[in-house]
Amino acid sequence: MIKVYRKTATIKAEQFDGSNEMIDKYELIDAGTMLGTHHSPELYLTGSGKVDVGDWIATGVNDEHWTITDDVFKKTYAELPVIPENVACLIKQYKEWDCNLGMVFDETYSGNIWKVDVGEWIMEHSETFARAWLDGYLVED
Repeated sequence: MIKVYRKTATIKAEQFDGSNEMIDKYELIDAGTMLGTHHSPELYLTGSGKVDVGDWIATGVNDEHWTITDDVFKKTYAELPVIPENVACLIKQYKEWDCNLGMVFDETYSGNIWKVDVGEWIMEHSETFARAWLDGYLVED
């Protein structure tokens, strides 16, 4: 039987723009030079395949890099939500208390959240809050 899985790790990714800075940063290899030709270069990420302008170079949890075509990247990944610091504090505290997302929403909608402005933010941004709770988040500057 085939099972369906979801990704649980976050990655860092940067869209390749063809610049020399990115070629140097990711140590891309020019296949044309390797083959003794100097026609339109094909660039390769060591161990990961060809990189075209517009592709994404992903960095994993062990600082490994791989390429992802733009269409696949857009279907697979979404940026982490950005939330206020006081909401991030609430998430941290409730997770330390072993609460689940349903309990937090119940507390929010019953008016029992310890700070009114946090509860209001959660109600106004419930989908963003749920994504932050489940997938991780970045804190606003």
